[in-house]
Amino acid sequence: MLYYAVVFFIIAVVAAIFGFGGIAAGAASIAKILFIVFIVLFIASLLFGALRR
Repeated sequence: MLYYAVVFFIIAVVAAIFGFGGIAAGAASIAKILFIVFIVLFIASLLFGALRR
């Protein structure tokens, strides 16, 4: 999941450099959503792992 967030972030940066504003904004928003989902799943994994022990 974090891999896809980084990939979309790189796509957003490259698109912004070349001046594709719409594509850059779309890729950046997808990267932001994926990163938030990754953080939530990571925290849930840590909590459930700690409760299991």
